[in-house]
Amino acid sequence: MINTEIKIPEMTEDFEALMNEQFGDKGITGSVVKGTIIRVTPDFATVDVGLKSEGRIPLREFGQNAELKVGDVVEVYVDRYEDKDGNIVLSREKARREEAWQDLEKSMNANERVNGVIFGRVKGGFTVDLNGAIAFLPGSQIDIRPIRDITPLMGISQPFQILKMDKVRGNIVVSRRVVLEETRAEARAELISDLKEGSELEGVVKNITDYGAFIDLGGVDGLLHVTDISWKRINHPAEVLSVGQTVKVKVIKFNEDNQRISLGMKQLEEDPWQHVADKYQVGEIYKGKVTNITDYGAFVELEDGIEGLVHVSEMSWTRKNVHPGKIVSTSQEVEVKVLEVDSDKRRISLGIKQCTPNPWAAYVEEHPVGSIIEGKIKNITEFGLFVGLSDEIDGMIHLSDISWDKSGEEAVKDYTKGQDIQAKIIDVDVEKERISLGGQNKGRTPTETRPAFVSPIAGTTFPIARK
Repeated sequence: MINTEIKIPEMTEDFEALMNEQFGDKGITGSVVKGTIIRVTPDFATVDVGLKSEGRIPLREFGQNAELKVGDVVEVYVDRYEDKDGNIVLSREKARREEAWQDLEKSMNANERVNGVIFGRVKGGFTVDLNGAIAFLPGSQIDIRPIRDITPLMGISQPFQILKMDKVRGNIVVSRRVVLEETRAEARAELISDLKEGSELEGVVKNITDYGAFIDLGGVDGLLHVTDISWKRINHPAEVLSVGQTVKVKVIKFNEDNQRISLGMKQLEEDPWQHVADKYQVGEIYKGKVTNITDYGAFVELEDGIEGLVHVSEMSWTRKNVHPGKIVSTSQEVEVKVLEVDSDKRRISLGIKQCTPNPWAAYVEEHPVGSIIEGKIKNITEFGLFVGLSDEIDGMIHLSDISWDKSGEEAVKDYTKGQDIQAKIIDVDVEKERISLGGQNKGRTPTETRPAFVSPIAGTTFPIARK
């Protein structure tokens, strides 16, 4: 029988050295190895990695502030065994990148955050330097909410979460949003656990609406209603707040079921209504500023947070049925008299007309009941004649007080608007601001004396009817 077993000779040391000489050096291409710096020039560092020849690495690959000296041991990447000049091509940048990839893979597998720096813009997002490895940050992953300007986020080290890695293609996708959401959730849970009504917190104005502002308390939002911003009247939150502003607030209500938080700023200050009754005495006159005008009156600010209402009936002695906006204007400074104070209901009733003499009282003082006056007919109505007694005051002659001989409906036809006549004051009600004109002999019959106290100034006289 023929023995067909082939014996493979054992590898001798000389044969192993020969194999290494032929193939070993080229076998480390694409690997990271340690080398020793043997020479440093203004532009390059020459590194010996134990091969047949040394390699040169541009100094810029070591960083701007790197201080290199002969004898330093550095890790380098063997890019090619020999270039056209027979030199080994080494790279410090690729070594750093390779090292970074290994660390990043460990972090991704452990679901750990990594630090990086946003340094550029590309289509659809941004580029991030992860300690030598370049990653892509999609625009949708930059923040929890869309932001217009990311300039403040560029150039600073911050945490990211690795979403995807593909070493073959050299792709890394990271997210800043995931980190923010996790941080926000942690902060929210901690904040909610300690939150209670009366807590005083700092927050950042996140959004402003017509009815208030949303305040970011650090993971959870609260509503600051426009009425709780200040004790003084505010028409819109934007008058005192701006997005991004840091404010101090107080929790005035917290609903644990739906986790709604109501905030207040004015509650951090003393309520000015606590001392309003002592400060503003009924009957006293003060100065204030008109802050708001409505159909029923005008609001006047006496000080920050203290407003009183001047009802339309308290604005003028003589101008009736006139919109308050035709008597006062917004921001106008006016004098007002305090008519009533109700601290519990937080109401102050004010009057403007009370700060000037009552023209009705002044007129009656000069023209008491029984006086004969002259005036011009300003209006003729179905129930009588209105006679102008002064620039501000009118009196009325009722139909029944025009003539003894004619009915009121017939007698009123003898008069025209703008006609000058004489009349007698027969009754005055200063509070109701009424002056009644007519005859002086109330109770007398037409067959008795009929004095002509109401007559056209032109000369024609006629008897005045009974009152």
